[in-house]
Amino acid sequence: MRLKCDIITQERTVFSEDVDMVLARGIEGEMAILPRHAPLITALDYGEVRVRRMGQEQTFAVGGGVLQVAHNRVIILADSAESSDEIDLMRAEDARRRAEKVMAEGVPADPAAMAALEAAIRRANIRVKVGSRRPQRRMPGGGGEPPA
Repeated sequence: MRLKCDIITQERTVFSEDVDMVLARGIEGEMAILPRHAPLITALDYGEVRVRRMGQEQTFAVGGGVLQVAHNRVIILADSAESSDEIDLMRAEDARRRAEKVMAEGVPADPAAMAALEAAIRRANIRVKVGSRRPQRRMPGGGGEPPA
């Protein structure tokens, strides 16, 4: 038995397939979702979402959102999401260096600016981590066009 997994952003459906397992990072820690999982709704932290199907794994960088499990279906409504093969690793590393440079030059006094900078660093770090995990063979139905 499999479960349906959809990873959706405001712009597009990033992934929509039947899978064997979903691994995600909620705000309270890591979780593994298998078929027949109990209903669940949780907020997602910045992190990886991994889906496994028939011995293959595909990884996504997710920038927060909500995960719902119900009726053998996982729906992830993500603030941002990219599969590992969509991430431009050089761009992600440049973004991380720029954000770290701004942080090294001095912590912003404005709490909102500080929060935005911390979020930029977390997002860049997860994109670099996930982008470094290029799959050997992409699973069918990875969905959508790469972001512009």
